[in-house]
Amino acid sequence: MKIAIGSDHCGVELKSLLVRELSDGFTVMDKGPADRASCDYCDYAVAVATDVASGAADFGVLICKTGIGMSMAANRFQNVRAALCSTTDAATLTRQHNGANVLCLSADAVSPQYALEIIRTFVATPVDMSERHARRRWKLERAQRLSDCSGLMRDDPEVFEAIAAQTRQEDAEINLIASENTSSRACREAAGSVLMNKYAEGYPGKRWYSGCLPVDAAEELARTRACKLFGAEHANVQPHCGSAANMAVYFATIKPGDTILSLSLDQGGHLSHGSPVNFSGKIYNIVPYTVDPKTEMLDYDAIERQALEVKPKILLTGASAYPRTIDFKRIREICDKAGCIMMVDMAHIAGLVAGGAHPSPVPYADFVTSTTHKTLGGPRGGLVLCKEKWAKALDSAVFPGMQGGPLENIIAAKAVVFREWMSDEKKGYAQQVVKNCAVMCKTVQDRGYRIVSGGTDNHLFLVDVKKSKGITGKDAAAALDAAGIIVNKNTIPFDTESPFKTSGIRVGTASATTRGMKEPEMIKIGTWIADVLDNIADTTVQERVKREAAALVANFPVP
Repeated sequence: MKIAIGSDHCGVELKSLLVRELSDGFTVMDKGPADRASCDYCDYAVAVATDVASGAADFGVLICKTGIGMSMAANRFQNVRAALCSTTDAATLTRQHNGANVLCLSADAVSPQYALEIIRTFVATPVDMSERHARRRWKLERAQRLSDCSGLMRDDPEVFEAIAAQTRQEDAEINLIASENTSSRACREAAGSVLMNKYAEGYPGKRWYSGCLPVDAAEELARTRACKLFGAEHANVQPHCGSAANMAVYFATIKPGDTILSLSLDQGGHLSHGSPVNFSGKIYNIVPYTVDPKTEMLDYDAIERQALEVKPKILLTGASAYPRTIDFKRIREICDKAGCIMMVDMAHIAGLVAGGAHPSPVPYADFVTSTTHKTLGGPRGGLVLCKEKWAKALDSAVFPGMQGGPLENIIAAKAVVFREWMSDEKKGYAQQVVKNCAVMCKTVQDRGYRIVSGGTDNHLFLVDVKKSKGITGKDAAAALDAAGIIVNKNTIPFDTESPFKTSGIRVGTASATTRGMKEPEMIKIGTWIADVLDNIADTTVQERVKREAAALVANFPVP
């Protein structure tokens, strides 16, 4: 067992004695100081707290005249729970109930022999793992997520209130927006870190500015982790968003006016796949393909015939509202026959791909673009994976072709989320997202609602509320919003309503699954969706569902 110990000048004599005594039975790391010269206690608290927070030490011991300053300084660190104890009873209780891992001592209040007894009691006492104490420790660490930005309470209370309102909204409502998720605290910390201060035009080792070694290290971690996670030959982690990632591929491979064959927006595609109102539709010749009118699924034979006819430079696959598995191997075969570049936008399914819950496009595609939020649950940003032969052209298209300085703090957060996805826990999460979606979809379907394509294979499903109930997607989303369930209106294939009203809603399970919800909760939520839409004008139903939903989510806190 490793114990990190530090003090200020007032506690240095007690510290030196304890180091000698504890070295018989423990690995003791003396963090200083070495003598009674006046010093700042905060520096030694940081040294010990760093070791405990990182796992380099199992426990910490801090000593100053009163022990109060040391405990204040150490408790600034996440995952450090420092407790000032003057008795063995206090040491026992703070270990059992609070899970304290740093013991603070007053050099004036305890004798050397009793201090040693307190320390031995502290490290020998197991943490009480019962539900009530575990819940309280979890709340202690989490601080309702407001500790992430507590400095803003005084520095900019208006911005703080906006953040607090978003926190309250996430806590109280059920988010079923298929393109949203919630990130880990580690991801948020990286995104809000001092790496935002560095301007770093260029790439690691080839920057236009000096002083980039730290951001070089973070960006290279993100790049290599992305390659390892997805099995890619090359990765560019600099695009600011998914649209920018798509733009980079276009700029790297084709010229204005060239033809792109892509899924139409009203069929489930994305704005940046060639919508007339988007840059992609303005610069390139977009030929859209559709799903089969009967099955509402991709018809690969029809896509092949169309590709051979129009001879596109790029065949773009991927969607923002397609609930079925995509056959990337078949798309590769089509691209080879048509002599075109295979590009896949996997922004929506990237987490499912990373977790093995959806086939990967990476072995087949020349380029794979993605966002890093959605099912991945990371920061809002973009990513491009490609074959090595395209690496130079891609990197040049991103910088200097379309962007200047990258957001190195966001890139660091991307590195964090890529590492998170290398765990077995995340693979289980991806599988659960798909299971949850299937269960909720069936629950709604069994209540008489028509589901586009008849079901789902991934993280989302589309409900045809127009045919089912004669209502618009806009009205359906508003009613569910009033009931504490957040979805979005969405066009469905061959929609007769305008994009501002739509005939459908899009429902996704990534965020709810991140909160720990499973099949039983999906049945409840699916039932509530049907209850509200069955009685769309009944505010009493909305109020009842909102109360029941709030009671449910109280048991599934947002990370």
